[in-house]
Amino acid sequence: MKNNKSSAFKIDITPDVLTDLRQRLKNTRWSYQAEDANWDAGTDLHYLRELVAYWQDAYDWRKQEAALNQLAQFKIEVDDIGIHFIHERGKGPKPFPIILTHGYPDSFYRFAKIIPLLTDPESFGGRAEDAFDVVVPDLPGYGFSDKPVKPGTIFRVNDLWARLMTDKLGYERFGAHGGDWGSTVTEQLARSHPESVVAIHLTDVPFGHIFQKPGDPSPAEEKFFKNNDQWLKKEGAYALIQSTKPQSLAHGLNDSPAGLAAWIVEKFRGWSDCGGKIESRFTKDELLTHVMIYWATESIGTSFLPYYDYANAGALTWIKEGMKKWAGSSTVPAAFALFPKDISQPPRDWAERFFNVQRWTEMPRGGHFAAMEEPELLAEDIRIWFREFR
Repeated sequence: MKNNKSSAFKIDITPDVLTDLRQRLKNTRWSYQAEDANWDAGTDLHYLRELVAYWQDAYDWRKQEAALNQLAQFKIEVDDIGIHFIHERGKGPKPFPIILTHGYPDSFYRFAKIIPLLTDPESFGGRAEDAFDVVVPDLPGYGFSDKPVKPGTIFRVNDLWARLMTDKLGYERFGAHGGDWGSTVTEQLARSHPESVVAIHLTDVPFGHIFQKPGDPSPAEEKFFKNNDQWLKKEGAYALIQSTKPQSLAHGLNDSPAGLAAWIVEKFRGWSDCGGKIESRFTKDELLTHVMIYWATESIGTSFLPYYDYANAGALTWIKEGMKKWAGSSTVPAAFALFPKDISQPPRDWAERFFNVQRWTEMPRGGHFAAMEEPELLAEDIRIWFREFR
């Protein structure tokens, strides 16, 4: 498309993709697992067999596809890359526009539960005047957005989002929320587009700041750095692989649905507030719909690109980023909602080194996928925070 208008978009996976998937699931060549290994060494073989059996015999993609297609979806070209996004209008006297940005390993589907809570709060016990116009894009290389053709796209996403919201959708001022890569993009939005972004809401401090350790850390920061180092040693190897040799991994996961499920589902278990019982937080249908979006769009490899881009950016890129940070605004008001089982638990001291922190909420429960795990808690915090900016 070569115009300024978005085209209505409908998910419609072709039958041959589903037929091929069923055959691959049937022909899965299972790996070996030592006795009593459980999840200690990665995805438990017994659970994976159970999940794949459900995927093959009981999971109904067409039912999930129809549910996703109830959301108002569009696709538009922004700076030569096709962006897929949800655009749900608020039901209230003056809805406030907000863009929600997902992270890894998910897609726009991360926010499926929270969208109605934000667009129509009155139907869920809230106030009509807290309604939002909600925009939820797929990051380039994720879901149904186009795949990047050049490296370094993660550094451009904030500009793409700003153009989407202002030039394409006509919003002069808007708010932004994100977690994981979404927090990185949201921070860059505030930094580079403070004339449009009135406030931001994050569930973590972007991980890139961990490489900016200060010479005068507070006791809370020292504890945070120690815990983060321990987490990286035990859990962080996935990021190193995706940062250094992403294609080697992508070839295998793009060819094996069972392998793809193993790589993704382990993160949903390990990063959520499930106490080791993954289906206490996510149903099999929810887990497999996440995996199906990756499988159907063949996007697992391109979902690794932000990691590779960050790890392999040259000096010129970081000089440009530094100049943008210097030229941008550090005064955009920021709110944080921290969930206790997220992979990072930064103290407020740390966040205040990089953000104009005006709200800090430590949630009683929830993890990395807060919009799925605790949509009501997250939605209420977003509603409260943005009231003063309407």
